[in-house]
Amino acid sequence: MDLPQIDDYRSLFLNQTPLLDVRAPVEFSQGAFPFAENFPLINDKERETIGIKYKNMGQDEAIKLGHNLVQGDIKEERVNHWQSFFDQYPQGVLYCFRGGMRSKISQQWIYEKTGIIFPRVKGGYKAMRRYLIDELENSVENIQPIMLGGRTGIGKTILLDKLKQQIDLEGLFHHRGSVFGKHVTAQPSQIDIENNLSISLIRHLDNQVSQIVFEDEAPNIGSRRIPEILYNKMQQSPLIQLEATVDERINITFHEYIIEALAEHQQHYGDDAGFEKWSMQLIEAIDKIQRRLGGVRHKQLKSLLTYAIDQQRENNITEFHRDWIKSLLVDYYDPMYDYQFSKKVERVVFKGSHNEVLEFLSDHYHLS
Repeated sequence: MDLPQIDDYRSLFLNQTPLLDVRAPVEFSQGAFPFAENFPLINDKERETIGIKYKNMGQDEAIKLGHNLVQGDIKEERVNHWQSFFDQYPQGVLYCFRGGMRSKISQQWIYEKTGIIFPRVKGGYKAMRRYLIDELENSVENIQPIMLGGRTGIGKTILLDKLKQQIDLEGLFHHRGSVFGKHVTAQPSQIDIENNLSISLIRHLDNQVSQIVFEDEAPNIGSRRIPEILYNKMQQSPLIQLEATVDERINITFHEYIIEALAEHQQHYGDDAGFEKWSMQLIEAIDKIQRRLGGVRHKQLKSLLTYAIDQQRENNITEFHRDWIKSLLVDYYDPMYDYQFSKKVERVVFKGSHNEVLEFLSDHYHLS
């Protein structure tokens, strides 16, 4: 029986079609798509064993070994996983790496078990990935980025959250964008970030949105990089400078670095272990910028930080964190920002507070 394939990749991504990825877990971890779940036909060890057989004995022997490894209860368990997926997502489709043997076998086994035909993606992961790479380039050519800049702690992400026509790169990259910006869980792979970014751009353009607000970022966010084609266009785009008082910036930074980050750590590790891991991450971040701070400033800043941590641990007082945060913002981040901003000043089209920037975006770009 010739089971159906689907190759309308654009519709798959625009419709957020649930995707059943039957590749091995190691392949899935290297790169996947949003709304994809991994229920492999063969696991990592089986894939390695079959690969050796293929190399030494050829395709037929490798296929035979695969059927021997995945039979009986093992086969039943995996088909049941797939059936559960499609019971939950009857509009879903499945794929493997190239849309060949693995997805075809999976498709056949599901049909034999349920009598229902679920399509597989023609060309598999490789074709969908190629489509998103090509579309990323095409999308960047057809958008007009509007850059939102401003000093560290000024609340650029807070403002972005109030807009529909925006892409939050720090959200996509799962990083707050500074040496203090690590989350508890790791950043997505570079491939995952590129896939998500491309899909976000496709959706905006499909909604006839070409003017998109981005935060003005460095080339790297955490240990991942902004695709060069997008970063280059961002560097040539109009820049809006968000402004706020030092006290407002301290409050925003305090909420991110102290309240939100600690809560995230404690939720992940438990109260005591979470507190210790969070405080160690802050100390490690201070040590990472020791060279730029200089010995004296580093010692002063670390002393303020460790005192604040001790006061919080022993007396549940958090306010001392504001002292080192103020020093960090004013003495460390602001001089760096002033230097970088001096190279962008000719691109600035507006400066103002949160509300003034929102009003400007509405009046001049019709953004909401």
